[in-house]
Amino acid sequence: MTEKTSANEVTGLRESYGDAQQTARDDRTMRHFTIRHDGVTLPVTRGGQGRPLVLCPGLNSTQAGLHELAELLRRDHDVLTFDLRGHGLASAADRYSFEAFLSDLAAVMAELGRLDPDSAPTLVGYSLGADLAVHYAAEHPGTVAELVLIDGANPVPEPFLTETLLPEFRAMWEDLATRQESERGTARQVLLTAQEILDLNIEIDTVRSRILDRYRKIDRPISLIMSTSMAGDSGEGHAPRFNQNWRAGVERLVRDQPHLVTSWLDADHQLVFTHAPEIAQIIRSTRRPGGQATS
Repeated sequence: MTEKTSANEVTGLRESYGDAQQTARDDRTMRHFTIRHDGVTLPVTRGGQGRPLVLCPGLNSTQAGLHELAELLRRDHDVLTFDLRGHGLASAADRYSFEAFLSDLAAVMAELGRLDPDSAPTLVGYSLGADLAVHYAAEHPGTVAELVLIDGANPVPEPFLTETLLPEFRAMWEDLATRQESERGTARQVLLTAQEILDLNIEIDTVRSRILDRYRKIDRPISLIMSTSMAGDSGEGHAPRFNQNWRAGVERLVRDQPHLVTSWLDADHQLVFTHAPEIAQIIRSTRRPGGQATS
């Protein structure tokens, strides 16, 4: 069955994912479909109860990797998860850029708006997904009820990838790409090359240097959930400087946007995988009905 949304030229194709298409989970039914746009196919999973919530993954993360957090959130929300291009069960693309990933999120939000035109969702983004969420909300006023940003969208005062560090990070991501080979063909695969990941991180540094302007355009409640040691708790190497830069970025953001609700978790950047119950509880407790922020 083909259904089109003319505003975004998004085609939602409901497809079967084996026996999982109508899997009963307590009183909830999981639904699986795909969205095709810009030459890519994005797999979407939806299920839960309550107000709608969209969970946007980050670079090198997939909806399969965010499964624990999504399941916890489904106790209170109708949760929609998806894979960005080149991640998980999404198709590969001929380009990977911030704007391309932002178009993926916009396509998912357009489809949700078509399915539920009268209910603006909570938009939760992790890492790069947080940056995408901020840009989306700034460019589409009134389409989200609130934002929850997990360890991303941080206006850090200094870029992470300096010229001197490029060889070190290139080697790190080459090693990551090699290790990810074992997940090819699975729901956790990442199809990007080490060079594409490196280029994206350079671009993300540039995006974050200007992201305060995006925050200023958003008139919805915003919560931050940030790691205390995003680069790990080692006192050696680059970790102390990276962690200091991360905290300085949050302090800068809070000064500019004092209405933000900020929570810190004693964790590194993998907090969505290591601290899913705590994150779900923060999302559950920092909002009043209707999306109003608590102090």
